[in-house]
Amino acid sequence: MTPSLDVPFLPEETYVEFLNDCSEELDCVQFSLLGGRRLDNRIQLESLDLHDTFIELLGDLSGPRKYVLLNSRFYGTTLFADRRNLSSVVDALDQCAEKGVIDGIIYCDHYLLQLLSDEAPDLAGVLEAVPGINTMLDSHAKIEAQLGFIGETRFLQPGKIILDRSLNRDLDRLADTARKCRQSFPDLKLELLANEGCLAYCPFKLSHDAYIALANHEGQDCTYLLNKELGCMRLVDELPHRILQSPFIRPEDMELYLHHIDTIKLCGRTLGSGFLQRTISAYIDRCYDGNLLDLLDTLQWLAPSLYVDNPSLSFDFANMLSMCDNHCDSCGFCKELFDSISHPLPMEIRDNRVAVD
Repeated sequence: MTPSLDVPFLPEETYVEFLNDCSEELDCVQFSLLGGRRLDNRIQLESLDLHDTFIELLGDLSGPRKYVLLNSRFYGTTLFADRRNLSSVVDALDQCAEKGVIDGIIYCDHYLLQLLSDEAPDLAGVLEAVPGINTMLDSHAKIEAQLGFIGETRFLQPGKIILDRSLNRDLDRLADTARKCRQSFPDLKLELLANEGCLAYCPFKLSHDAYIALANHEGQDCTYLLNKELGCMRLVDELPHRILQSPFIRPEDMELYLHHIDTIKLCGRTLGSGFLQRTISAYIDRCYDGNLLDLLDTLQWLAPSLYVDNPSLSFDFANMLSMCDNHCDSCGFCKELFDSISHPLPMEIRDNRVAVD
């Protein structure tokens, strides 16, 4: 069986046991670099120290390649101005490399890549530099250019790249890009992100990534309220049928994409091991008999109040949506389909009373 999934790693014993149980399906894992400085594209304001237990659990995971996430959109200039701030990052990466629990880094900010290459050339020389999803590689020309820029650093060329979300809903362009990459870079694995769930061509995406980076830098988060009041959460709340326009890949549609690419990436590391185990199991089984929103990372806020019946979506759903011309006002297909397969869920009131004898 060819491994086909790229999944988040969490430092929990039971979750590591779960990953080992399905290791034949796992191509690689991604994990956040623990420490006082947040360097990945998720808001985590708490400070966590890199400790032996974390590395030990990474070592207990046998089989898949391991990539650390340094994929924030940008970093505060203090990281570049004061080399002491970089030393903790290099030390953490060195510690992982010495224990053999890291194969490369996933990055978005090329300034950081160049800085690490300059300041820690020996370390860079044993790690792959993998462009993150937010570098938006949607064509052979962009991919070729990105690999060229990596080649000007001390880092190793990546063993894989992840293609932009827009190709999930454009199968002709996906096939063309994949074909050209196979010809130019035959050893390079191609990957797609399956379960993010954000809007297609989201107009807030670049700014949102910047606000996430700013929140981690300043230690104060405003992105949830910003999205709820002004951003994509507001748009989805007002017109929930837009969910079907999101470039997600359902478990049932995986095989269609595996004709063109090698691996499917799953996200949701901040939602906990319960969410990840449910989602990974669904993609391994190639089906999910439940609420589609249970599997989508950025739409988890909506899952308790809205049920979208995944089994009711047609077997050729991905093919149909790949022909979408985004002229929603004159089409109405997504709204009609959404209304037929979804319904609101009753509000649940949690019982937070303390049990007494």
